[in-house]
Amino acid sequence: MSVVVAGGLAVAGVVAGGYARALAEGFEPATEDVRGEAREAVLGAVRGWPVPRAPYLVEAATGLVFGVLGWRFGGSPLLFAMVYAAFMGVVLAVVDWRTWRLPDAVTLPSYLVVIGLLAPTGQLLVGLACGLALGGIYLILWLGRPTGIGLGDVKLAGVLGIVTGAVGVNAAIVAGVGAHVLGALYAIGLLVTKKGDRKSEFPFGPFMIIAAFVAVVVEA
Repeated sequence: MSVVVAGGLAVAGVVAGGYARALAEGFEPATEDVRGEAREAVLGAVRGWPVPRAPYLVEAATGLVFGVLGWRFGGSPLLFAMVYAAFMGVVLAVVDWRTWRLPDAVTLPSYLVVIGLLAPTGQLLVGLACGLALGGIYLILWLGRPTGIGLGDVKLAGVLGIVTGAVGVNAAIVAGVGAHVLGALYAIGLLVTKKGDRKSEFPFGPFMIIAAFVAVVVEA
């Protein structure tokens, strides 16, 4: 059953990846009309009927992520929440890497969607507790060193905490710690390849999202 679900979701993921790419491309590094930008981004993705486009990285990554989630959660009531979180994560990772932004237009509504999808599973309370904890930790980090992470990372942490916490407390812990491990490894890579120095900055959201994905897959 899981293999069938995984295969179907992998194919669906490639299609969803086209929409994720198109949606992400609708957000710019800076804008004064946040609502207008979000509206145009959504309408552009829907109207455009996006198809896979070279180099196909977003489409391939989304297909792979959806497929793995189908394999791990094929018979679980958590599947729908995981798939939505994956789509959201792909969009936000692409936007953050390209623009250094995590748009509220994507992050904030995701709280409602994730909570709604998790409500029937019986795991919502644990997820909410983990979301509050992880979001709180990131808030403390942001207050202590605003240049280290952004407020968008704090908001994202809450959503990821809810999603990973629904799988288990260990998953939320792995997601929280893993993000900083991945970020540190990337920073070391910049130093080793001489593409950056100790003061180099980079978007942190993608590492949070990758760590959360690994956490739910490993702990499922």
